[in-house]
Amino acid sequence: MSLAPVLPADPQVPSGGGGAGAQRGPTSAALALVEALVGGVVLLVTYWVLASAGYSGLLRSWQLVLLGLLALALLIARHRFPQVAMAALAALLGVMPSLAMLCAAVSYSTTRRVGAPRRRDLVLLASAVLPVLVSVVRLVLWQGARWQYAVELGAVLAVVGVVVPGLVGTAAGQQDRLVRALRERTAAAERAKRLVESESRTEERSRIAAEMHDLVGHRLSLIALHAGGLEMALAEQAPDLVDEAAQVRLAGRDAMDELRQVLGVLGPLGRDTGTDALTEATGTRADVLALVDESRAAGIRVAFSWRGDDLTASQPRVRRAVNRVVREGLTNVHRYASGAAVTVTVHHEAGRVSAEVRNGAPPRPPAATTGLGTGRGLAGLRERVTLLGGELTVGPEPDGGFLIRAVLPTDPDAGPGGEAGSDVGGEAGSDVGGGAGHGAEGAAPAWEPPLSPDAVEPPSTDEVVRSRLAGAVAAVLGLAGLGAVLLVGLSLLQQARPFEGEPPNSVVHLGMTPSQLQQLVGSDSPAVRSAADGREPSRPAGATECIFPYTSATDGRHRLMITRYCFNDDKLTDIANFTTPLAS
Repeated sequence: MSLAPVLPADPQVPSGGGGAGAQRGPTSAALALVEALVGGVVLLVTYWVLASAGYSGLLRSWQLVLLGLLALALLIARHRFPQVAMAALAALLGVMPSLAMLCAAVSYSTTRRVGAPRRRDLVLLASAVLPVLVSVVRLVLWQGARWQYAVELGAVLAVVGVVVPGLVGTAAGQQDRLVRALRERTAAAERAKRLVESESRTEERSRIAAEMHDLVGHRLSLIALHAGGLEMALAEQAPDLVDEAAQVRLAGRDAMDELRQVLGVLGPLGRDTGTDALTEATGTRADVLALVDESRAAGIRVAFSWRGDDLTASQPRVRRAVNRVVREGLTNVHRYASGAAVTVTVHHEAGRVSAEVRNGAPPRPPAATTGLGTGRGLAGLRERVTLLGGELTVGPEPDGGFLIRAVLPTDPDAGPGGEAGSDVGGEAGSDVGGGAGHGAEGAAPAWEPPLSPDAVEPPSTDEVVRSRLAGAVAAVLGLAGLGAVLLVGLSLLQQARPFEGEPPNSVVHLGMTPSQLQQLVGSDSPAVRSAADGREPSRPAGATECIFPYTSATDGRHRLMITRYCFNDDKLTDIANFTTPLAS
């Protein structure tokens, strides 16, 4: 299942990076301005939501502005120093809870970029501890709050701003690297496959050219020999024709020399022997039957069927192709389907000949040592059949067997490279070029795949727009979910008092808002208000609201100690301490 990213990720940082060496390049001013504006909007919305819920914190306005600007600077600096920015924002989060969403964005981006697992885990762990440490220092050492409350608050901020987005970013980064590795493997496999196919086609064309050397060279030698005899005979009977006969003999010799020179670029090729030797009988009924008898002698059950006339009058390249189809099919049976029943069928009718090798399912799977094969034989066979204008069908059968069938024209006058009956022009002419590695592009068959395996069609504009829109929606929903978790955590913490007794004067001061005060002393207690009714000091003039936080502290005379906080227009104007007798 694909993991949908919550926030967009920056380009990948090398596994050893994290500082200046891991920078992705200078960030443009336009991009920095856009990120600063978006980050500022996120920060303001977060602060407004927390303030509306009564969790705005105790920082003054100038402190909020200073910390907000510093956080935006760290948001932009994460491109060059992602790990430093993540740790610094985590530390600021312990001072200013409204930075939680910005810290979450940087945590997600950083953990998604860092590829080294140890470095990523170390940065994530350190950044998760920093909000807790800063909260303890700020609340316990500076304000005198309970250490339990400080740890709980820091833990809530760390989970929302660091741990959860960091884990999501880690998973997204692993998915990115996995997808990239799979794409690279696929591209490498495609390149290897294309190289094998190209090499197989080149080898097959070289083999065809060598075959034409044997066939055409033999005929040119006969032409030169007969021309020499004709020259000797004409020397006595028609001396005026001796020069013409000599020219024919010399032309045949020169053609043979030129053929050898052209085919010499192919390099040495091993000559076939046995039933693989190229002769005038290659591809005829007797030749195919000899291949079948060889397989029968090896223990393969082969049924042979020949329908139609023999191929003795067909072109040598057609007969050779029939031989190669049968030979390749039987070779594959020996290698991968030993013990399976095989049927070899050759059907010669007017204008075409089909050669088919079909085997059933093997009684047992092939041994592991046989390997999976490279497909070079079939690729070369396809090249040979295609050059003759035929069709090759290769594939598994529904019953578990395998089929190789070639349908060839008996007179391939439309073949690539020449006219009917011209062996040199029809095969050697085009095949020598293919074998030598020149001019093959012009004669590439229609089935050949594109020459650049790494070429990937770029996504359309609509796809890019939809992808970015989906990413933006996912980011908004992810931040909204984190904000909801933060509100729930802070509301649960609000039930606990941060101080053992009354907060120190350095913390509670005149001019505070009701929400800021309630974060320190708790909300108004109806029970304490009822106990103070009729016994509290006179309220100051202009007081619009008074809060009586819950307390259970008593003095030496077992009288309840109450603190009253009065406000005028949402500003703390009076703090009064008094006692009242406990109800009996």
